[in-house]
Amino acid sequence: MNIAEIETFLMIVKTRNITKTAENLFLSQPTVSHRLRALEDELQIRLVTRKKGYKSIELTAKGEEFVPIAERWIALWREMQMLQHGQERRFLTIGSTDTVNLTILSGLYRELRQDETNLDLNLRTHQSYEIYDLLEKHDIDIGFVYHRLKYRNIVARPILKERMYLIQPAEGAIEKKSVNTEELDPKKELYLGWDNNFQIWHEQWMGKFQRPIIQVDSFGLIMHFLSSEKLWMIAPISIVKAVQASLPVYVSEIANRVQPPERTTFEIRHKNPNVATLREVERFEEKLDGYLMKCNWNLT
Repeated sequence: MNIAEIETFLMIVKTRNITKTAENLFLSQPTVSHRLRALEDELQIRLVTRKKGYKSIELTAKGEEFVPIAERWIALWREMQMLQHGQERRFLTIGSTDTVNLTILSGLYRELRQDETNLDLNLRTHQSYEIYDLLEKHDIDIGFVYHRLKYRNIVARPILKERMYLIQPAEGAIEKKSVNTEELDPKKELYLGWDNNFQIWHEQWMGKFQRPIIQVDSFGLIMHFLSSEKLWMIAPISIVKAVQASLPVYVSEIANRVQPPERTTFEIRHKNPNVATLREVERFEEKLDGYLMKCNWNLT
């Protein structure tokens, strides 16, 4: 087996399509098919079934069993590369959503850069579902997401639960400790669907067919529209604190009979982690737990 054959197989597992695999790897379709056949011949097992007339392919039972083996093979290959070029420096690759990176973990990253001078941090920002895919392929060592998805080879643990608050521009705000969403102009809402539970709550209390004027997916866009468009937003405390540090805003609790559900941030890890970076992940987790404990996650 070689790295090219294994990577091609894992891309086929992801796309379930030879054409898309070829496009993603910038290869010709015959090359993809040749690599797959070569791998099957070497293993002497059939990994996929090819149904005539169907574009998508399916894994055989043996193919399903081979997936975690292939992922571990890739991980070991990368570890050998690190040993060959590797050195005394330590490496850690973290995948996270934009808002987690900027409003929850940024302070921890600063501490690591000061205390761990021989640690090379590779910080990547993606959507939650992308982070799961990257972790499953061992492209990252650890991830942080808002959505708990079912992946066979990934385990998740909740690390932070945050209460939700109302953020309004200071000028023209409803200056009350608690504000019911019925008091707010729905046409001036800035919306980010924090997780599935929040989206369900939002539909129940803001109206299923009442679409927010602007939907965003990054902290930078939140800051831009809160400052330039004078919109209001329902957000977790980490976002509230980050916004308060830069913009004149008025923050209130939500007075609805049912409060918006707390936002949960999950740390996700692979069940078969890279041996070369496992210790760095464990060291990072120790620092993460201590960092979150000393942070003030209450409205002040």
